[in-house]
Amino acid sequence: MIKLYQFPPAFELPNASSFCLKLETYLLMAKIPYESVYGMDMGKTPKGKMPYIVDGDKKIGDSGFVIDYLKQTYGDALDADLTPVDRAISLAMCRLIEDNLYWAMVHNRWMEPENWEKTKVALFSELPPILKSIVPGIAHKDTQKQLQAHGMGKHSSDEIYAIGVADITALSDFLADKSFFFGNEPTSLDAAAYGILANILWAPFDSPLRKKAQQLANIGAYCDRIRARYYADPR
Repeated sequence: MIKLYQFPPAFELPNASSFCLKLETYLLMAKIPYESVYGMDMGKTPKGKMPYIVDGDKKIGDSGFVIDYLKQTYGDALDADLTPVDRAISLAMCRLIEDNLYWAMVHNRWMEPENWEKTKVALFSELPPILKSIVPGIAHKDTQKQLQAHGMGKHSSDEIYAIGVADITALSDFLADKSFFFGNEPTSLDAAAYGILANILWAPFDSPLRKKAQQLANIGAYCDRIRARYYADPR
């Protein structure tokens, strides 16, 4: 059975990492059996980040590459019927989510002082005392450097939130009154979207991102729909 290595649950979510939640949601949507292995040891990851999977003698990192592998190995249960245009839109929307909106969420969690305190407790409170006094500061500085390198960190908070609000609005406009982004059944885009939208809506971080998501009725209904369908029974 596939082993899914991911961060432990936090903030009453299956995972506070949008990429971990994305991959677990994909596995559930695609009905691929798996076993979750929770931990924080980044030294064993193939790409220095979570999530990753182990399938037999194969270890694959990065949620996007893992999903590509799962499609090739177990069949493309979610995206097989998408048209070439649908696939192009799906890719563009995933880029919006993972290369743009994600970094606005990271800024909110890690760079806003009040939210950083919540993040620090959730992610690092179980570390041994010596590590707990060192690791959070290192992680915070590393995240700040990543934000700067990406470019998002060069903007003011107001500018970052304006970017993120525009992304959430675009997702809402494309979703419209559909059950899922491409109709009545989910695709891999829905796994990616749920991974971040659930984290914006339900993690305890107030921000313009959360307020916008709460204002858009179809976004809340969409996340409720996925949670009820795939996470009704605790794993």
